[in-house]
Amino acid sequence: MEELVNIFVRSVFIDNMVFAYFLGMCSYLAVSKTVTTANGLGIAVIFVLGITVPINFLIENYFLMPGALSWLGPRFAEMDLSFLSFIMFIAVIASMVQLVEMVVEKFVPALYSSLGIFLPLIAVNCAILGGSLFMQEREYATIAEATSFGLGSGVGFYLAIVGLAAIREKIKYSNVPPPLRGLGITFIITGLMGIAFMSFLGINL
Repeated sequence: MEELVNIFVRSVFIDNMVFAYFLGMCSYLAVSKTVTTANGLGIAVIFVLGITVPINFLIENYFLMPGALSWLGPRFAEMDLSFLSFIMFIAVIASMVQLVEMVVEKFVPALYSSLGIFLPLIAVNCAILGGSLFMQEREYATIAEATSFGLGSGVGFYLAIVGLAAIREKIKYSNVPPPLRGLGITFIITGLMGIAFMSFLGINL
């Protein structure tokens, strides 16, 4: 249990997808204009990462890795399908994003309209694919560890985008120099938030 908490906390604060690896910056910058839309996209990202990372963990360990198909019989013990990793990961991600899009359009049409093209673009959001690739690279031993990492990465993205949206709503009333208005001040704020998150590097569970 302690290891799961450690993975979760590290993925939220230390290995934050936005501030540590700068993944998912397109939707992070575009959808963070209001807290409402940022909140909706953040929850969607948590759901997609929390579902796709463990599913891709199972696919990786029981179908794609060298020898993963040994459970089908001795003939398949030497089979290596790891070259299909990218295709399979993206297929799972696209399926989950389509499910999220259908649910949001059905039950929260206002949020669906606010998010616009950026909701289906979660399917090609590098933070989502990055979650599965980091899971693969770090070789988590159990599906619980993979799930903890996926949920933590989603929560980290959520904190980043909602935090930025809250700041951007406030600076509308600030006297920002004209050349820095818009994306200029947003990049500066993102850099400062990234530096702030670096203070969590000292966490040692």
